[in-house]
Amino acid sequence: MENKRKSSDYLWIVLKGMAMGAADVVPGVSGGTIAFISGIYQELVETISKLRPSLLLVLKNQGLKAFWKASNASFLLALVSGIGLSIASLAQGISWLLSNKPILVWSFFFGLMLASCWHIYRSIGQWKKGLYLWLILGTLIAGSINFLPEGAANSSLTYLFISGALASIAMILPGISGAFILVLLGSYATVLTGVHERDLAVVSVVGLGAITGLLSFSSLLKWMLSRYQHQTLAVLVGFMLGALPKIWPWKYPTDQAIDVVAPWNFPMQSQWVPAICLMFAGIFLILGLERWAQKPAAH
Repeated sequence: MENKRKSSDYLWIVLKGMAMGAADVVPGVSGGTIAFISGIYQELVETISKLRPSLLLVLKNQGLKAFWKASNASFLLALVSGIGLSIASLAQGISWLLSNKPILVWSFFFGLMLASCWHIYRSIGQWKKGLYLWLILGTLIAGSINFLPEGAANSSLTYLFISGALASIAMILPGISGAFILVLLGSYATVLTGVHERDLAVVSVVGLGAITGLLSFSSLLKWMLSRYQHQTLAVLVGFMLGALPKIWPWKYPTDQAIDVVAPWNFPMQSQWVPAICLMFAGIFLILGLERWAQKPAAH
């Protein structure tokens, strides 16, 4: 696959990785959703699922070139570079925006998620009655996660490793935010601080946990998509629908549940116009990505 790609194609993969990284920093938005919309989700899952110890035999017996091709390393390197660059450069900025301009930020991401739900829903094609049961199941699971109380902070390296593993599993699923899982586990602030303060211990341990989680879950996800694609996608749409209350812009923070309110009952009414504009900007961005991904291109 990578032999047919040009240098410009890998630049686009880096940019898609940056979009995934930006989404993964925000609690409530999934990088997996961006991967799905931009047309690289299937390749990402397949590539990760092939990263097994058997590749070392390819390296030993056939050399570096065969190993690089078998692991689809060019694609993975471009994508991971984009994700890492985005997280390192945007972590502090997004953290500031969430603290100072929460309604505007959540409005934009709500538009992204809403359009993403529609995109994946349409990708299934013909919906049968049984698929709606899977959609409802996904919605209930994600909705119940939204109302879990936030865990107490724990900065031990073992706990951070487990947090990274669980967050990475959520990260690759459209609709479930890895950052939100970190919030529930009480590790979000520790990880975010570690990233923009360049704390190598925290970053390394969370990174190792994330790699472990991805490698252990990707094979199962690949099997589900190959054997039960429509059912899996229906559950993923449900995950995204269930996550919408979490990123609704007009809400009050509480310790036990999400207290969403109507925009006209929220005190900061002066932000209605920019918030709604940003919401539509998020919707049109996904629609634009959808049209762009459908254009024929070298792969």
